[in-house]
Amino acid sequence: MGGMSRSKLPIGIQTFREIREEGAYYVDKTGLAVDLVGAGKTVFLSRPRRFGKSLFVDTLKELFEGNRDLFSGLAAEDRWDWSVRYPVIRIDFASMDIRTPEDLVAGVEDQLLPLESRVPGHVPRGQMGRRLRHLIQALRAHAGQRVVVLVDEYDKPILDQLERPELAREMREALRGLFGVLKGADADLKFVFLTGVSKFSKVSLFSGLNQLRDITLEPRWSALCGYTQHDLETVFAPELEGVDLEAVRLWYNGYNWGGTAVYNPFDVLLFLESRQFRPYWFETGTPTFLVDLLARRGFFTPDLVARRARAEILSAFDVENIEPEALLWQTGYLTIHDTREIATGSWLYTLGYPNREVEASLNLSLLPALGQTQGVASDLTVQLTESLLAGDSDALQAATRRLFASIPHDWMRNNPFARFEGYYASVFYSHLAALGLDLRVEDATNRGRIDLTLRVPGRVYVFEFKVVDGQPEGKAMAQIRAKGYGDKYKQSGTNVMLVAIEFSRVERNVVAFEVAAG
Repeated sequence: MGGMSRSKLPIGIQTFREIREEGAYYVDKTGLAVDLVGAGKTVFLSRPRRFGKSLFVDTLKELFEGNRDLFSGLAAEDRWDWSVRYPVIRIDFASMDIRTPEDLVAGVEDQLLPLESRVPGHVPRGQMGRRLRHLIQALRAHAGQRVVVLVDEYDKPILDQLERPELAREMREALRGLFGVLKGADADLKFVFLTGVSKFSKVSLFSGLNQLRDITLEPRWSALCGYTQHDLETVFAPELEGVDLEAVRLWYNGYNWGGTAVYNPFDVLLFLESRQFRPYWFETGTPTFLVDLLARRGFFTPDLVARRARAEILSAFDVENIEPEALLWQTGYLTIHDTREIATGSWLYTLGYPNREVEASLNLSLLPALGQTQGVASDLTVQLTESLLAGDSDALQAATRRLFASIPHDWMRNNPFARFEGYYASVFYSHLAALGLDLRVEDATNRGRIDLTLRVPGRVYVFEFKVVDGQPEGKAMAQIRAKGYGDKYKQSGTNVMLVAIEFSRVERNVVAFEVAAG
């Protein structure tokens, strides 16, 4: 790989033209773009933040405007009719600073202004919606071709205000009026493409759009945004010398919408630049609203490993109706692991973490909601990691006891989360999950207990965690042995350590900690 020609990593570049003119690495999505245009007239795609939605929207813009020189050597070059150029209206909500409905109106109008000035004799009329309608009519008449409308991050004005529901509703109503204009303009439109993070229910926001095709969960388009494993190993081959591809896959791949799994481009590019495993994507946005929602609902965190949901739940997202599963999935913190048709047209999805970056980072973010300050949680993370890597059972026991002793009793008394049945098991699981190690939940059917398997170099830990009402019952180790949890690891010659922990609700700490060889 060392002799291969290296290109520029397109970090922070969201325009197709700049990537192509600067000769930066480009994962060719232009063939999918051509396919998409032929798949429907009004299309909607939901993907998490920083997944390349804006770059794909920009690619569509250059395609419809007929800028053939940018597509030289790409899949679309020989598949597109370059003799026709279409007028394109692009509305990008991500670039607007919107704090009030008035800001929303002004922001949209500012983006329409440059296009309005290009139409001879066109005078803007009315506010936002009417103004868009008149612009579509004017562009159609001037260009002699139907108009393309591309809307990027349509839901940002709503998502930014979720903690203020009344304002979020006002934003939603303003957007509904804007999108309703597109229905009346149908005869003048060639193609409409809308992207966002969330799938706000069609009935509340997109009811005015004709024959809207939602491709979010169509397997064919799973890799429309993001990089596949093949993309990483071919397009970025010159950058991969000395890179542990399996470690990169475990840390960053795994986002899936029912078809091919992908990497988040942001992670790949920053990892290739620094060669360090860090939660690049996760650190770009602290999910405070999400953490608060999970805390209020008393979410049993081991359930995040495998959570079942029907398609209706994943799509049922609105200001007044926010299901944790929908929010976790739409924001990218959970992804689809399995798809099953349980009846004709009725689908059941198994959701789980996409990769180790998200598992570790989300659980680390949850620790303050579970009653620990960031400083204490950070110290405990170091102690737990060192004791596990060293196989030091005494240090492991001390760190586990300190974990629970560090949660203030006042916090436990006053915080609703601590009253949920699975609270103590959630604390234990989330601390281990935050380490970024190979952790697996084997059984979490009872909210008072969990079985965990943790793999570190040369060693496998099998944990059984039980919550008891008072004194230790001594059943945790018996449970591990009776079910033979450690047996499957013995043949590999790996050092197996069985760890049985009992926690008392009365004592609010560990009352039994037993370690044995597997």
